[in-house]
Amino acid sequence: MKLIFLWFGAWKNSMSCYAPYWVKKDQKRFPRATDRNGIGQEILSPFYENNLVADVKVFRELMKHIKAVDANEQTVIMIQVENEIGMLPEARDHNPAATAMFKKTIPAQFFNYLKENKESLMPEFKATWAKNGFKTSGNWEEVFGASLATDETFMAWYYADFINKLTDAGKQEYNLPMYLNAALNYKKEAKPGEYPSAGPLPHLMDVWKAGAPKIDLLSPDFYNPDYKYWNDLYVRGGNTLFIPEIRFEQGMAGKAFYALGHHSAMGFSPFSIENGAKDETKEVTDAYKLLNELQPLVLKHQGKGTIDGVMFDKANNKQELKMGDYILTFSHDLNLGWSGKSKNENWPITGALVVQLAPDEFIVAGTGVVVTFKPIAPNSRAGIGYIDEGVFKDGVFKPGLRFSGDQSHQGRHLRIPEGDFSTQKIK
Repeated sequence: MKLIFLWFGAWKNSMSCYAPYWVKKDQKRFPRATDRNGIGQEILSPFYENNLVADVKVFRELMKHIKAVDANEQTVIMIQVENEIGMLPEARDHNPAATAMFKKTIPAQFFNYLKENKESLMPEFKATWAKNGFKTSGNWEEVFGASLATDETFMAWYYADFINKLTDAGKQEYNLPMYLNAALNYKKEAKPGEYPSAGPLPHLMDVWKAGAPKIDLLSPDFYNPDYKYWNDLYVRGGNTLFIPEIRFEQGMAGKAFYALGHHSAMGFSPFSIENGAKDETKEVTDAYKLLNELQPLVLKHQGKGTIDGVMFDKANNKQELKMGDYILTFSHDLNLGWSGKSKNENWPITGALVVQLAPDEFIVAGTGVVVTFKPIAPNSRAGIGYIDEGVFKDGVFKPGLRFSGDQSHQGRHLRIPEGDFSTQKIK
């Protein structure tokens, strides 16, 4: 068993609810963030040294303890630093220390990052910087203009600076990988302050990469629609996709196969998985069983262009993939019309990953998909030599049933019915 520990120190879901009582009650020593009216929030301000020092002191002790008891076995493999950092109900902290920093010149470290990475900045952030002419000196409003977006950028920088110092202290004690998770601003029309602002969100990735280089990953938490959209945003700039939280609901399997196959994700973790009834957890249990068998194969092929993933619902039910000399056409199993569920208003989310073993040999694993094969070369057809359903043991495929008749629709396709989980090898 391998574990990832979550550090709830200064912030958890934007708030400072995990801070001990002696911190909460002494607001003079441990100042809070305030709104523009000076009203304190349940959020420790990152602009005061006492807040950082207290967090660092205890985090160091945690990392010392983990190293002392686990360095040999290495059960703990990664640390999440805080949880879903974000500013509410304003885009930035308005307490006196924060406002003083807001009026000061932007730190040279940030300008250096922007200049060195100008051509590879996230498009949305590059556009923000461009509005005032790519200035490389001045305070926050002089460089980025007076706006809520500027307030959020400023706040993200100082959150990142706090986190970088905290992370560095922890790694000095025990150098494990460390990441941040983000509460997504899924209402795209929402303004900063209307969602947990200034966290490690896609439009602020450059701010966080510049301000917190000790952090290894920026990761999305999913409790919202547009799964593929957000996945795409979190693999930019060399960021590795890791999904530390996702809503426990139907479709987890398809989403896992897609993320691991298409984006070479390194992990996928449904929230509160331990609390579901057996029938509720069956989908993810079956999916994890397949993925556990496939682990050596997936790790071997990730990042090499020989693995991909698909995910379907009723609105998005078909996709073509080019792999080697073939076009693979994947579709939702209910497209066949063989199940009464095909007439339902909504279809269950399904998905699969596909691995190319050889020029004419593929592994398809997942649930609720149909795939056909067509050569890229013109005026040619691809025939199915055989399809074997089987399992992987110690990284080696062990065939079981051979699908030569109805299961392959007389050689027309490879199919994994909706509700079934299967690994199949096709040649």
